[in-house]
Amino acid sequence: MSSHCQLTGRKPGFGNAVSHSHRRTSRRFDPNIQRKRYWLPSENRTVRLTLSAKAIKTVDAIGIEAAVARIRARGERV
Repeated sequence: MSSHCQLTGRKPGFGNAVSHSHRRTSRRFDPNIQRKRYWLPSENRTVRLTLSAKAIKTVDAIGIEAAVARIRARGERV
């Protein structure tokens, strides 16, 4: 599964894991990505979105219609 959010565009961040002896190795900070299904009444169908936990809360606040409009404005296919 792709590790980026369709609504916010959030992707993994990269950095270093620093051990007790202060040796550094590269690591990856992954966003909390979930696959979630929503009913889209305007198109009379369900859509499956790959969203971060913050984006799920955003969809709850603004509604699925506005969220899908934002996703399409970013150029992604729904």
